[in-house]
Amino acid sequence: MSVDINLLQAAKHAARLACAEILEVYATFSAEQVIQKADDSPLTKADLQANAIIQLTLESRFPDIPFLSEENKQIPFSIRSGFPQFWMVDPLDGTKEFVKKNGEFTVNIALITGGRPVLGVVAVPVSGAMYWATMDKGSWTEVDGQVVAIRSRTFSEHDQGLRLVASRSHRDVDTEAFMARFDQPVIRPSGSSLKIIRLATGEADIYPRFAPTMEWDTAAADIILQEAGGQMLNVETRRPLQYNKPDLLNPHFLAYGNCVDCGGETLRREDAKGFIW
Repeated sequence: MSVDINLLQAAKHAARLACAEILEVYATFSAEQVIQKADDSPLTKADLQANAIIQLTLESRFPDIPFLSEENKQIPFSIRSGFPQFWMVDPLDGTKEFVKKNGEFTVNIALITGGRPVLGVVAVPVSGAMYWATMDKGSWTEVDGQVVAIRSRTFSEHDQGLRLVASRSHRDVDTEAFMARFDQPVIRPSGSSLKIIRLATGEADIYPRFAPTMEWDTAAADIILQEAGGQMLNVETRRPLQYNKPDLLNPHFLAYGNCVDCGGETLRREDAKGFIW
């Protein structure tokens, strides 16, 4: 599927503007400025300002493409199910990392078509790094002004010392049990969609996620990982994650770099507690 280059350029421009807004708040931010949302998740001025500039930028360029964001009133499925395409945005993914001021937060912008992301941009405000992909066109980043292709690392799930990424803020017993199955794994804590990006760049190999995430948390990085040679699979179905579902909550998933024996039924097995991997 060919994606209009103008859509990609607009998404990258919106992400850069959002990064500037976020860094302006970040420079003087303190934990006392955090607002608690109804679901007890944190919200900051940076989330809201980044959301506003992304929406303004994309809607001014493409007024006919609907805009769905974590920070906006949610669109009922009865309406969005009829969208041929729409933007799915997390203006500040990793707000907990923003509050901790550890730099591991991102701007995520995806374009969804037919239940799958076909364009994704992930920008890292603190480092200035940006990653992007469109369907069938590979995954890319910009390094010192040069655009460089990125690829996942090729490996087997039986290799020793595989690098597993795990959330800095969300760890659980299922994640620990999954990681313990590997031969001397190296565990690398990370925040936000950077966990998926690190699979795409070959800096890590596997990311198990048995805690809640929303579609806007993963959509942009999902297409980047896919185009880099990796995959994100629903734990239960072993199929790629689907987007624009009636419920925007993601299923638990396993994300891989270019694993030669991790896909589909080869990965299904039951442990002593009856949990299917």
